[in-house]
Amino acid sequence: MKNYEFITLEGIEGVGKSTAIQVVKRILEEKGRDVVITREPGGTAIGEKVRDILLSTQNNEMSPVSELFLLLAARAQHLAEVVSPALASGKCVVCDRFFDATFAYQGAGRGLDISIIKSATDLISPFFIPTLTLLLDAPVEVGFQRIKNRGHTDRFEEQNRVFFERIRASYLNRARLEPKRFCVIDASQSLGEVSNSIELILQDKFDS
Repeated sequence: MKNYEFITLEGIEGVGKSTAIQVVKRILEEKGRDVVITREPGGTAIGEKVRDILLSTQNNEMSPVSELFLLLAARAQHLAEVVSPALASGKCVVCDRFFDATFAYQGAGRGLDISIIKSATDLISPFFIPTLTLLLDAPVEVGFQRIKNRGHTDRFEEQNRVFFERIRASYLNRARLEPKRFCVIDASQSLGEVSNSIELILQDKFDS
């Protein structure tokens, strides 16, 4: 069995990461793994407070640089308090978003210089690279419709279509550049089809 202990899920809003992460958890537990489910921003008491600030529609005037450093502060705490101890104890960590989201959202989405994001990210998490990243991909209009159906939007979900088109393109480009780490899943499929895709990927990674 290969060592796929740090798995991340990525994708634009509305692609179903929250549901998919439970599918990943179930499959890994069936394989006898001790699984920790977590998310970014968040995952710790401090991180969840930062998350509230970042997602609140009352903070629409937040600058992209402020957004970046709030995210990185939450990540530093998350790695120290949750991810690092869990991996050190042999647990499998499954995380809803990680540094790929920073390059996609704050880089492609907000337009921050990628070199600045890379330097800051390397400072915070130089040794934490996911062994597997599941990219849930769907057209922006599909994500928008699902967000609309939920009835409540946060500060990110209220961004326009062009913003999310840039993010989606960034994710797909990162997947092309790192095909060994990324697996792209068609998230426009039904929940059952997405679950089957995830199961096939994890079976291949664990049993090959």
